[in-house]
Amino acid sequence: MKVLIQRVKQASVVVEGQTIGAIDQGLLALVGVERDDSDAAVEKMLHKLLHYRVFSDADGKMNLNLQQVNGGLLLVSQFTLAAETRKGLRPGFSSAAAPAEGERLFNQLVTSAQSAWPNVATGQFGADMQVALVNDGPVTFLLES
Repeated sequence: MKVLIQRVKQASVVVEGQTIGAIDQGLLALVGVERDDSDAAVEKMLHKLLHYRVFSDADGKMNLNLQQVNGGLLLVSQFTLAAETRKGLRPGFSSAAAPAEGERLFNQLVTSAQSAWPNVATGQFGADMQVALVNDGPVTFLLES
């Protein structure tokens, strides 16, 4: 599982002209599910998302996590993160999970996140989404399970 996180001042997801998910300060997490991912990978990634220290403390150092700043978590499925890009000029998707398994694991991540943290929003799996954000920093990290 690959998750690209961006520390944001705000972020939102629009599908067919309707805002379906939005947060203020927090993390936008673009989630790519890979072929060999498992339920254990989902739980490991959720722990990272809630505890990864990317927010500044009083001294300006990245020592605080999402929970410590009471931030929002916006989860957006993005299968293109699983693309093979090392060779050629066109991405390959053989390492991405099959759509049904990708959706199952993404939905498991969403459900687990919503059980663990009250401020979770989401996009819509498989939809054509427009994602807007104000990146804070900018601060962006690629997390892998």
